[in-house]
Amino acid sequence: MNVIHSTPFTDAILARGLTKSFGGTRVLSGIDLTVPTGSLLALLGPNGSGKTTTVRILTTLLPPDGGTATVAGHDVTRAGPQVRRAIGLTSQQATVDPLLTGRENLELFAGLCHLGRRQARRRAAELLERFGLDGAADRRAGTYSGGMRRRLDLAASMVSAPRILFLDEPTTGLDPRSRAGLWSVIRELLASGTTILLTTQYLEEADHLADRVVVIDGGRVVADDSPAALKRQVGSERLALRPANPADLPRAGATLPAAHLDPGSGELTLALQGPDHLRHTLDLLHGAGIPIERVELRTPTMDDVFFELTTVAA
Repeated sequence: MNVIHSTPFTDAILARGLTKSFGGTRVLSGIDLTVPTGSLLALLGPNGSGKTTTVRILTTLLPPDGGTATVAGHDVTRAGPQVRRAIGLTSQQATVDPLLTGRENLELFAGLCHLGRRQARRRAAELLERFGLDGAADRRAGTYSGGMRRRLDLAASMVSAPRILFLDEPTTGLDPRSRAGLWSVIRELLASGTTILLTTQYLEEADHLADRVVVIDGGRVVADDSPAALKRQVGSERLALRPANPADLPRAGATLPAAHLDPGSGELTLALQGPDHLRHTLDLLHGAGIPIERVELRTPTMDDVFFELTTVAA
């Protein structure tokens, strides 16, 4: 296998002031990112916030309008080939060929990475075993489950043994069991020294995997810290309330404008502000004629961080 040797770098990914517009729409408005070597950074944000655009710039698929970025010590605009040799990318849509077997897919990617036939076979076998696909190696990828296809896609991005891996929403659409399995693979890659930039809409995923979390909204960074520090930032406890009548949820939200409504659970949550806040909140709801069947105090989650920060930034 071709092995890339270069001067060691402290920050695997470094971006300063990245901007990008499409037509008259500004998508990125000065993004700063720092990903130390060997760490995992999770990039969070609502749809349209600029996550995928940022990844496309850092992987040389899209030029920035302004700002600078280096990946593996190479400038993304002036040293594209060197950047691409140092990275792997798993995009939102799987790139494997459903008509080929798992083994054939990996051998094809190995050939594209200029490995010889014998090296390609050996590397494909290594990755099939590492990602738990050796038992299905000679089945067509089109017969794989969603979790298996995502593992094969991730294995394909690792054919060249990249030092830096970009994962753009890799677990979207997977069931909880498949998602947990992919988390285990990601942890193993991180433990082996791979630097990972992960974009995700699953806030629990960022909480479980990331050393640091960057939240972007409207093309700007609105938070950059560890998951624990971000959860402390939104307060020590959250108040969760469930109206006795689910139809009252919108009216409860109008009564408590600072609350976040979750129609799926039938609950609204808000930061607890002082010892009298619970009584005051219940009095407001009682005055509005909204009976509450359940009250719960919870520690903050990454969901709370996301809703508070993106609301503030909106």
